[in-house]
Formats: sequence, C-alpha cells, structure tokens
Amino acid sequence: MIVDIFLLAIGFTLLIAGAGKLIDGSSAIARKFNIPDIVIGLTIVSLGTSAPEMVVNILASVKNEPAMVLGNVLGSNIFNVLMVLGITTLFGKLKVKRNTTRLEIPLSLLGALLVFVTASDVLLDKQSFNIISRIDGIVLLSLAIIFLVYNLELAKKENDDVTVKIKERPILISVLWLLAGLAGLIIGGKLIVESATAISRAFGISERIIAITVISVGTSLPELATSLMAVKKGKVDLAIGNVVGSNIINVFLILGLSALIHPINVAINSFPDIYMNIAASLLLFLFLLFSKKRELGRWQGIIFLAIYIGYICFLLFPHNFKL
Repeated sequence: MIVDIFLLAIGFTLLIAGAGKLIDGSSAIARKFNIPDIVIGLTIVSLGTSAPEMVVNILASVKNEPAMVLGNVLGSNIFNVLMVLGITTLFGKLKVKRNTTRLEIPLSLLGALLVFVTASDVLLDKQSFNIISRIDGIVLLSLAIIFLVYNLELAKKENDDVTVKIKERPILISVLWLLAGLAGLIIGGKLIVESATAISRAFGISERIIAITVISVGTSLPELATSLMAVKKGKVDLAIGNVVGSNIINVFLILGLSALIHPINVAINSFPDIYMNIAASLLLFLFLLFSKKRELGRWQGIIFLAIYIGYICFLLFPHNFKL
C-alpha cells in the first residue's frame, strides 16, 4: 500500500513535469518554424495544460476503466470551478471579458449538459444500460474542433500583439525536451492509473471515488497554478478563462477522445457526479449573469469552496448523509 501511494505521487510528479517539458519543447520547435505566437498559445500551450487529464484518460480508456475515465473528467471540472475559482477569489475579485460571459461560460454549461444527455440512454432512449458511445465521442470531438477554430479566429482579430514567452533552444534540444515530456506523461499516467486502481481495491473504495477525489485533483493542479499566477500578475480575466476553457476541453476533446477509443459504460452511481458538474457550471453561469460588472467576489468563492468540501464529504462518508 505504501509503495502504491509512493508510485501515485511519483506519477503525478512525472505527469505535471512532463506536461511542462512538452509545452516548452513543442513551443520552441513551433517558434523555429515561425508559427505565430497566437497559434502557439491557443493550441500547444492550452492543450498542453490539459495533457495530464488527456493522458490519464487515454490510458484508462485503453485499459477499459470507465469509472476512472468519467470520474477524472467530471472530477476535474468540478474541482476547476468550485476549488480553483474558490481559492483564487480569496486573493482578489475575478473579472471576465464579455466574450467569455456570452459564449465560453454557456458553452461550458452546455458541455456539462451534454455529458448528462449522452450518458442517459436508459432515461432518454429506454435502453437497458447507459453508455457514451463512439458516435457520442465523434460529436464531442467535432465540437472541440469548432471551439478551437473559433478561439483561434477570435484571437487573430482581437489579440494581434499577443506574445508567448518561449526560451530559445537549438532544435535538437527542443526535440529532446518534447520527447522527455511525452515520456514523463506516459510513464506518469501509467503509474497513476495502475497505483490508483491498486489503492482503490486495497481500501475497498470504488475507482470512481479515487478518480473524483485524488486523480482529478492531481491532474488539475496546472489549472490551479495558472489561475493563481494570473491573479498575482493582475490578469484576473485569465483566471476564469483558464478554468472555463479547460472544462470545455475536458468534455469535448478529452471525453470525446476517450469514448472514441473505447465506449464508456456509465454506472448509476456516476450520476451524482454528473449532476454536481451541471450544478457547478450553472452556478458559475448565474453568478456572472447577474453580476453587473461580470465578476466573482470572495463571497461567491466561499460558496464554491463550501459546496466542494460538502460534496467530497458526501462521497467519502455517504452513510452520514442518508435521511
């Protein structure tokens, strides 16, 4: 058991470090080929921060671990809204751009609703089981492509002066960083999936609970670090944009890709997580919809934190919540 916990910690370290090296190496290579900073920022950097969730989900899909696949996506999205934004608001008010309020936050809510729709075959289609099929995965991936293309076109119109800090390196060193990043992601992801599975069995805890509480938190650490750094640098609009963009990518791209690799069987006990994901996205939408200045304050953040802590307690100690 101690070995599995140690391997889990190593896995998270390799996963996060690998994502960073992957971004550094691929960004440097892109700069060598004169690819615009806007494209680098919106593709390599933004997708790179979602690489931990993506790698863990791909490996879990290959091993046919549906509870881990769905739990990681839902847990990451819930953590991003309730914990990342909750903690970040303690350091200052978070404002958002008009486009984020009008499109990206509603799109994030739509993603949460789509998870419910694609997972509710028994309720909506009167089937004997719930499954997110490969067709569902293709639809989600198509939406991910549309979202990425839209963001790229919007950035070209509004942010022609965007620059990305990239450390200049020889092409060979950049390739080595890229390969090292990929190796770190793959090895770290493999360690996480295997050790988390072993820990869940040893403690008699479901893989869904491990994915929601441990794996999703670990893979979401880059989003927390990015949002806190954005507030520290006075770029408060990036804090919410980072979280919302990550949630959209998690559902449309990562869940879509996972379903394409292997259809995801959805257990009945996963629906509280699906509902909480919808509730968190809806609460963020309503807070900003009724805010005249399009901002989140400390009191909203405290509500987010209280809800997240309450939900984790519900997951870990369900008998205490029975009426």
